[in-house]
Amino acid sequence: MVVVKSVTIDGEGIHIFRSAIYIFESSSGLTLELDLIVSEIAIKKYKTIENLIVEIELEDGRMIHSIMHVKILTGGLPQLNLFCGIDDLHEYEDFNRVNENDAWFSNLEEGITIEDIRKVEMPNEDVSLKLNLPIDQVEWLKKQKKKSLNEIFQKLIYDFWKNQDLKK
Repeated sequence: MVVVKSVTIDGEGIHIFRSAIYIFESSSGLTLELDLIVSEIAIKKYKTIENLIVEIELEDGRMIHSIMHVKILTGGLPQLNLFCGIDDLHEYEDFNRVNENDAWFSNLEEGITIEDIRKVEMPNEDVSLKLNLPIDQVEWLKKQKKKSLNEIFQKLIYDFWKNQDLKK
């Protein structure tokens, strides 16, 4: 079985939590497919891009360099599917082969949770709040820098969660 050691996309290494690389056989031809469980940050970064320059390092030392198409796989965990056509099957002899009529698909998600992924790469999201506060608190909030407010709210929310968990 061929094992992926690392993946570089457009010159930048990405953190992969699990992967599967294989040859997909369909009536339209052969494609090299790479399924990756990645972070939500990686999904956000690559979801609008159609083609990427990908460098795949295999555990046995082989390198694959290719321009690959991108699909975001929907469902549970954040997953990328990278694929490209191949002509010479000779260099991929030891890769698993999947036929379009087969029911085989690896379960990459088994044993990994979104919490595990977020421990490595936690995405940040912008949020807007509408609050009704006393004027002195509003004035104080307006004087603060965005970075300080982010830190205050993160700490406040985490402390609140911790207290809620202790009450249960």
